[in-house]
Amino acid sequence: VETRAVTFENEGSQLSGTLYLPEDHDGTALPVVVVTGAWTSVEEQMPRVYAEEMVERGFAAFTFDFRGWGKSGDLPQNVRFVESPEAKTSDIRAAFDFVATLPEVDAEQIHALGICASAGYMVDAVSGNALVQRIGLVASWLQNEEIVAAVYGGEEGVAGLIEVSQEAERAGGQIIPAAGPEGAEGVLMPIGGYYYEADRGAIPEYDNKWNMAGWEGWLTYYPADHAGALTQPLAVVHSEAAAIPQGVKTFLASFAGDATLQVLENVTQFDFYDNPEDVTRAADTVADHFRG
Repeated sequence: VETRAVTFENEGSQLSGTLYLPEDHDGTALPVVVVTGAWTSVEEQMPRVYAEEMVERGFAAFTFDFRGWGKSGDLPQNVRFVESPEAKTSDIRAAFDFVATLPEVDAEQIHALGICASAGYMVDAVSGNALVQRIGLVASWLQNEEIVAAVYGGEEGVAGLIEVSQEAERAGGQIIPAAGPEGAEGVLMPIGGYYYEADRGAIPEYDNKWNMAGWEGWLTYYPADHAGALTQPLAVVHSEAAAIPQGVKTFLASFAGDATLQVLENVTQFDFYDNPEDVTRAADTVADHFRG
């Protein structure tokens, strides 16, 4: 796989991205897959893994850091580390516009692959977007109001986090570690596994930060209810052992288009990020889907 670092603009900020191509690429315009990852992630984590898988299957691939994360510029008012569905959706749309201009890309064959939290952002960025032909979602975190309440402590828990979010925004932001050891306090994800292991997600490029001002935007974001706006053919790879499978079921129940669903057994959320066997199966499914 060959890579080329690039930059592009969105809403006054510069975003950093990477174009992935087959080794010794001869310049022929290829179909491309824009790949985005889980919340708090940078492009060198699970987006890179799936980008390389797409190249092995004959596509070009494109990853990037969202505004406020990794190597990319800030959100407005110099804000960083806010998990903003609105901003990230806007950045994905800008990425589609950008890759369509690249000589190595066939602008008639642009596809979208969203992993975990960015599945919802991808759905919103693809809906109504004539540039994008097909969409794939892996380990989708697709929540609605009911799921948010179930995950975040009911109405009282959600209201408390929104209050924390508003206080942090008034203070200009409050940054905490995104990942920490199992049971740690004052950490977004006090768990073991992917984000805390140096040979997995805890790479030097990972910011490992979370801005508490982002809670309100995240907790009031309901992509499981957005299926009605999506018209492109869809492929979903998930597992009952991964995060909130109910969100996938809710989304597909309202999706009127052409959908392919692959449910793998006993695959955890983190396994979908980098476990070779599970990544291979997910990548095969979405690549077949993108080929039509």
